[in-house]
This record gives sequence, C-alpha cells and structure tokens, in this order.
Amino acid sequence: MLVHKKRWKPDNVGIVSFRLAGTDGVSLESEKWVKVIEAADLKCHYFAGELERPAGCSYLVKEAHFNHARIRALHKKCFGVAERDRQATEEIHRLARYLKDHLYRFIEKFDIGLLIPENVLAIPLNIPLAIALTELIAETNIPTVAHHHDFYWERDRFIINAVSDYLHMSYPPELPSIIHTVINSFADEQLSLRTGISARIIPNVMDFDNPPSAPDAYASDVRQALGIEKDELLVLQPTRVVKRKGIEHAIELVHRLGRKAKLVISHASGDEGYDYEQRLKEYSRLMKVDTIFVSDIINEKRGRLADGRKVYTLEDIYPHADLVTYPSTFEGFGNAFLEAIYFRKPIVVNIYSIYARDIKPKGFSVIEIDGYVTGESVDLTSKVLEDGLLRQQMVDHNYALARAFYSYSVLHTLLKNMISEQPWFA
Repeated sequence: MLVHKKRWKPDNVGIVSFRLAGTDGVSLESEKWVKVIEAADLKCHYFAGELERPAGCSYLVKEAHFNHARIRALHKKCFGVAERDRQATEEIHRLARYLKDHLYRFIEKFDIGLLIPENVLAIPLNIPLAIALTELIAETNIPTVAHHHDFYWERDRFIINAVSDYLHMSYPPELPSIIHTVINSFADEQLSLRTGISARIIPNVMDFDNPPSAPDAYASDVRQALGIEKDELLVLQPTRVVKRKGIEHAIELVHRLGRKAKLVISHASGDEGYDYEQRLKEYSRLMKVDTIFVSDIINEKRGRLADGRKVYTLEDIYPHADLVTYPSTFEGFGNAFLEAIYFRKPIVVNIYSIYARDIKPKGFSVIEIDGYVTGESVDLTSKVLEDGLLRQQMVDHNYALARAFYSYSVLHTLLKNMISEQPWFA
C-alpha cells in the first residue's frame, strides 16, 4: 500500500476522469493540459472508465465511467428523489472501496507524484469515484490540482437529491494538498460563497501560437460527404445536442437568412437524453431548415465506419464552414467559441453569462444575439457572409486577441507559476 511521502516529485502526473475519449469538452481540454505539461518534460498517465490514450500509460477501470451500468443504477437512486435507502449507501461504499483500491494501484504503478482530477470532484456523475479520490487524497496528502469545468449547482437536474452529505464532502473536497482551478470568474465566486474554497482561474485555451494547417487531401471532400452543394452555406453548430446549447436559435437564424444552407450539428445528445434532439428535428421541419446530425462521422480520430463512410475530426469540418453558430444559454467557458476563432470563422454568439463577463470585455468582434434572434442580428449575419473584407477583418482581429489571452503559452505560464510556488516538491 502507498505510504505517505513528505516530498513528492511531479515527474509523473496522473490524470483522473470519467472518460478520456472522444470529443467531449473535458476530454479535449484535458488533452491541452497534457500537451503543455509534457512540453515541460513531465510524463502524463491516465485513469478513467473509457480511454483513448496510449496503453502503456493508461489504467482502465470501467466503473469509473458515469455510463457503467452499476453507476447509472446508483445515480437514479440518488438524484430526482428526496431519500436514499440503505442499499444505495452500501453500494456507494462498495464501489468507492473498489475504485480507491484501483487508484492506489494506479499511483503505485506509475509512481504518480501529482494528480489532476478532471471534473470528477465537481459534477456528481459518479459519486463513488469522487469519494474514493477524496479519501485517497486525504490519506496520502498527494499533491493535487483539481480541474473543475462545471459544478453540480449549475445544473437543475442535480437540485433534487438524496446525497447532500456526499456533495458537501467531495464536490469539491477541502483538503490541504489540493489546489482548485476553475475556468471562469463566476465559478470562482460561487465556489468561495458556497464552500469557502478559493480557486485559481485558468481559462480554456487553444494553440493560437500555431495556426491550423490548410485542409489536406483526406478532408478535401467534407462538403461532399455532408451533402453540401456548391451554392449552399455550411452553417456549423459544433456542440452536443442539449437544451442549454439553444440550437433552436441557430435554426431560426438559418431560416431568416433566406439563403440555401445546411445547418450541421456535429455532436450527439450525450448523457442528457434525446427528447431535445427530436424537438430540433420537428422545429427544423416547421422552419423548413435542412438540419443534419453528423455525430456518426465525427470523432477524435479519422477512420472508416462499417458501411465504408469516412470518419472526420471536428478540425476537418471547421475549415469548410461559412458560419459558426453558438447560441448557448449557459456555458462553463466556451470551447466552440475558441475553436471558431482559431479557424478564423465568423461566429454568432448568444450573450451567455460567462461570455458577457469574461470574454466579451476583451473586445472580440462577433455577431451577438441576446436571448432571441432579431432582425438586426440577421442583417449583420448577411452582411458578414457577403462582405469578404469585413469578414477577414473580424476573424483576424479575433485571432490576435485570442492569442494574447487564450493560447498554450498563457496556460504554460499559469500552470508553471501555480505548481512551482507550492511547498510539496523538493
């Protein structure tokens, strides 16, 4: 069993998450941290319930995933109900012990000296994993940088629950060896108000110091694969299909543009059900908008489906887009916003709270809507699509701003300063 160390060496970093696979925001953002960390000559290792990382540095435990059958069954007994029965409590403890044993083995196997939990101590999709991690950190005092993307109090579906004791214990835990990081100023304030915990703000980033390459031969047929005709706009909605993404606003905007266009939705519905997707399909038919859902042919890596169709990455799709829509009502930060800026695409943004508070003041030039589509926003969108010079000025201006505030070099400086000032390491 792992013994408490007075001094730790951060040479080996352990990334812990529900999943580190696919194109969800946490997986993508954690990989950016990995690139910056490994550029500093540290080695990253991975613990999760689903992994698409090199086998030699991975530790797979299926029960760490929120989609594992036992975890899903337990989740139903904990949320949307007011009381928890003894069997649920015992199952939580059984799974927590099992996961904690594996976490100890993970740390020993790879000689981990620094843990980075990715959202598992913020959003209660797997309570046993959070308890296991909390107890391990308390028992070992292992240096930990908790990377919180969104908290349970930000989601309505967690309000009614029978696990307030565990939420107060582990979401997030207040322990001396943990540094807490959040991705926006509102999360920082709420964390302090609700728990008394202070955090560092580390925004999401992209590699703005290295612009994207031009589309290669593999991605040259994207528009053809999506059924986009030569005289047709490709309007990209690069998000999951969940209510808070406000995708009905994108459908209305495309309808009101009055131009031949396809609205391409890149990601699947995920863990929040499929009712909203059905609603969007019905609304698209009502508005006579050609909306296509293409998550089956978009993944983190290129490949082929069983029927022979090519699988593209989201990076393959962006260069072919004429316009990006991002009408979210709430976001923890806004990965798709940065992606559109990185690929120099004009973007339509709903003024969600974090955008208004943390992003907009920096001076980005975008098409804004404020809760609903207006004639003014439709006119501006049309003008941007028709005026090539205006469009180029907008996207170049946005890229320069993002490079100054949201680049890998900014992340490198923030992480380096945060870790180097800690007393954990010899």
